[in-house]
Amino acid sequence: MPEVLFDTRWPDGSVQTFYSPSLIVEEYFEAGQVYPLADFVARSRESLQIAGDRVRAKYGMGCAESAISIARIEQAAARFTGTEGPAVTVERFRRWA
Repeated sequence: MPEVLFDTRWPDGSVQTFYSPSLIVEEYFEAGQVYPLADFVARSRESLQIAGDRVRAKYGMGCAESAISIARIEQAAARFTGTEGPAVTVERFRRWA
């Protein structure tokens, strides 16, 4: 199953990399695109849930790493809740496997 890492830039300029066990995230995001924080979090949840479900369908168990990515995204996003107009940039994708 193809895997992908995606690099994101948070409103404070910090960069964080997240893992997806499926290329589905490339259907939800475009490299170089800026997303409002809430939209980024919602798209992340949905795409990573689908990715985890694809792993479950193929291997009979879910993907802990996609669940960890969701948790890390939600944790990072919480830092910017309440700020005006926070946005996240999806900088690039890196495929492997």
